[in-house]
Amino acid sequence: MNAPIKKIVLPVAGLGTRFLPATKAIPKEMLPVLDRPLIQYAVEEALEAGIEDIILVTGRNKQVMEDHFDHAYELEKILQEKGKEEALEISRSMLLDEGRISYVRQMRPLGLGHAIWCARKLVNGHPFAVALPDDLIKGKPGALKQMVKAYSELGGNIVATMNVAKEDTSKYGVITPGARKGNIIEVNGLVEKPHPEDAPSTQAVVGRYILQPEVMAYLEEKRVGQGGEIQLTDAMAQLIGEQPFHALEFEGRRFDCGSKIGWLMANLSMASEDPHLASKLKELITFQ
Repeated sequence: MNAPIKKIVLPVAGLGTRFLPATKAIPKEMLPVLDRPLIQYAVEEALEAGIEDIILVTGRNKQVMEDHFDHAYELEKILQEKGKEEALEISRSMLLDEGRISYVRQMRPLGLGHAIWCARKLVNGHPFAVALPDDLIKGKPGALKQMVKAYSELGGNIVATMNVAKEDTSKYGVITPGARKGNIIEVNGLVEKPHPEDAPSTQAVVGRYILQPEVMAYLEEKRVGQGGEIQLTDAMAQLIGEQPFHALEFEGRRFDCGSKIGWLMANLSMASEDPHLASKLKELITFQ
């Protein structure tokens, strides 16, 4: 029987340079898509998948994310005094039981693999999930829940993938595919941001992973890869052949909210499904 996935690592120490000057003082993970910050979508997706322990790998100037998942006593008191019960309930909507969210610092920006390695003590030898909040995935059920279901049958390591244009493979980690059954693909190899002419497929890894704890031993080696950083892809590639490794071509739509156009498209997509905003949005677009 496969050990259950009860922990998730959320790497949130990035600088958000593509959104400057907005991210000079505000973490990119706190940028809102409609009325919720990106980090909240990631946590909600994890909770839907049955994950219990949330681990945030943070950096400098990220304390506001900790505050987001805590009481705001002054705000709550004012809302209570004014009888704004609905707003009060919303302000408390992301309060989890004490101890379910943990924080660890990545003190140097050495790459995604290094960020995951920083959480090794909190992962503590258990299989775990990883989600990149920049990648907002809209799906029912959520991508993580789809992956946890696949993991219960397959075990090992699982990455979420989607089919991309050949010319876009240089933006992603790309798998070398093996046997396929439905939306499950055996992974025979992984390469980080290959030149399109060298890409082994067009199945690109997006920001959702289920990993076995042995990946930490490879991250411990701190091998520098693509872009002069410690790449998670390189460590995962070393697990292939040692453990089961599959890709799940998830059902849903992914928005790259680390880019301005991706973030804008996410807002428009969410607004188009909101009963209070959809008609207004249609009027605005028609007017323009």
